[in-house]
Amino acid sequence: MDNSLRNRTVRIDLFSLLLAFVLISVPAHAQTAADGETLLLHFLSEVETFEGRFEQSVVDADGEVLENSSGSLAIARPGRFRWGTVEPYEQRLVADGHNVWSYDVDLAQVTVKPQADALSSTPALLLGGGTEALEEFVIERSDRDSAITWVGLAPRDTSSGFRRVELGFAEGMLTRMVFLDNLAQQTVVVLSDVVVNGTIDESDFEFVVPDDADLVGTPIEVLTP
Repeated sequence: MDNSLRNRTVRIDLFSLLLAFVLISVPAHAQTAADGETLLLHFLSEVETFEGRFEQSVVDADGEVLENSSGSLAIARPGRFRWGTVEPYEQRLVADGHNVWSYDVDLAQVTVKPQADALSSTPALLLGGGTEALEEFVIERSDRDSAITWVGLAPRDTSSGFRRVELGFAEGMLTRMVFLDNLAQQTVVVLSDVVVNGTIDESDFEFVVPDDADLVGTPIEVLTP
């Protein structure tokens, strides 16, 4: 495997892992250093849909920026989400409630996994789960730095590749996220143009394998009554 393909493979893995934490947002309300956990609980119990845009940077252990990307995201509970980058590479990740589809446009390759297996014991449970998803994490801190309230979480199962995530809320809305993986790389996400509990078209969470793409994996076939 040449270096370019190997780097693409690493990026796809990070891309998939990152989704676990991107979608934390709640309506604004009075905010203090002590209520970071309250903001998170409010999201898990009250947010039904979420969509917006993001800017993402991956930084190595020496502080060097490895990659910048941007795109859009959407979530609809229970269990459906869409994440897509447009720069520098076009990629799409779609969870339809049964399967998780990862599509690399440049490589013309789609990878699919059963959603229950792909998200089991990972922070991605926060995408479609309720407050029970917090059973997979330890909330280590909640404090305030300037205008941002930070919540630090660590997964109970570190085999998923996560070491820690810091969620930063401003005016009741998540505006920053710092994710630390087991390789000491940090991924920083900035959210914008956020809409909470709006109407999202169901087709946003449907995925059809393009005719020119190779399919890796076998999706679960859902039988309709």
